[in-house]
Amino acid sequence: MRKTAVAAALLAALSLTACQSTDDGKKPDASAPSTSAPDAPGATKTPATGRTGQPAANPERTPAGSGKARDTGTGSGSGTDPAPVTTACVGENTKVTVSQVSRPINHLLLTLTSPGSKACNAYHAPLLRFDDAQAPTRVMDDSRPQAVVTLAPGESAYASIILSGDSSENGHTAKALTVHFAPRSGSGSTGTAPDRLTLPAGTYIDDNAAVSYWQSDMSDALTY
Repeated sequence: MRKTAVAAALLAALSLTACQSTDDGKKPDASAPSTSAPDAPGATKTPATGRTGQPAANPERTPAGSGKARDTGTGSGSGTDPAPVTTACVGENTKVTVSQVSRPINHLLLTLTSPGSKACNAYHAPLLRFDDAQAPTRVMDDSRPQAVVTLAPGESAYASIILSGDSSENGHTAKALTVHFAPRSGSGSTGTAPDRLTLPAGTYIDDNAAVSYWQSDMSDALTY
């Protein structure tokens, strides 16, 4: 009887092993995607993930409403420089006056004002003739400014006039002063309406008379 029971148990174990070799007892995973099922109608795949839904946003595209705009440089704040002034200050677009000064002695002050609506350049030095002198008044070369004086509408430039020196030679009392204007090149004169000014009474000049370059500041002009 004992041998028969052992043989029966061994036969049952062999039968169970044979069953496991053909069926592992696991049930199919219902959540696994089917490789044969077609996509749902109207669905799109995201290029990056392959999932159905809307396409991924382009990372290089600026989001709407971000407040950023491309600067084209054509607006009013583009930072472009204004056009340079090329118009010369002449008798037609300026007003010139001459006046006495208390300091320095033996000096007059010439004032050039732009009353118009456009800016102009006061080039070099004024070209002066006292009365009917044949030669223009000497220009003080050491008074040349670092840059051309530009007059905006309503602004003024200044030049000082030395009337006489310590040693008076060929002196006389002058009554009138003619003012011409130098062009940008500095050669000759420009303008068709030179100002002839009446000098202060008792203006005495001699061969030492000279004029400075146009200056943007009155005090600078009177240092010469």
